[in-house]
Amino acid sequence: MAAELVRGQNHPLEHHQVEVRVTAGTALLALAVLGDEQGALAGPDRCAHPGAPGLPGIQVPAAAADQHRLAVDLDAVDGAVHRVGVLLVLPPGGPVRFGAVAAPHVAVTGPDGAELAGYTLTGLDAESAVLALELYRRQGAWKVRAVGQGYAEGLPALLADHGLGAQAAADLAARALAAAGVTVST
Repeated sequence: MAAELVRGQNHPLEHHQVEVRVTAGTALLALAVLGDEQGALAGPDRCAHPGAPGLPGIQVPAAAADQHRLAVDLDAVDGAVHRVGVLLVLPPGGPVRFGAVAAPHVAVTGPDGAELAGYTLTGLDAESAVLALELYRRQGAWKVRAVGQGYAEGLPALLADHGLGAQAAADLAARALAAAGVTVST
């Protein structure tokens, strides 16, 4: 039976090859960031996005959609990676805030497709980018945590909060959105 998580709650992962499924009431982008023990990104190359959809152990979708599947092989991620964050972003040209759309749902499924843990992102309002959940390594075991941390200032603010400098975060956000066919003025 799947665990339905609430913000801040975690759940152990029995499988290291999982899929993160996103269901939303509107088109959005799904990205993944690879962080160290504190969640900091070592650089822009630690973000899987439409322009660079594959990293070792991670594969993200290349376009905005209302449903996504992210493939994750935790055994294949670099040993320095302790957190895999799943980001959801409302692209320009659509709804401008998560409070104006149905709450997205993220689910972690096992190799057989059975849901291991799910989380509905409630309580969002002015945010246009959110760290939905993270898969994290603790004492050699992997777990999933429901995060739901939103950013009204969008993807650049979220990336900057994960350790990228302001300009690097803005550049990476613009590249990710442009690769998905979205133009953004910086």
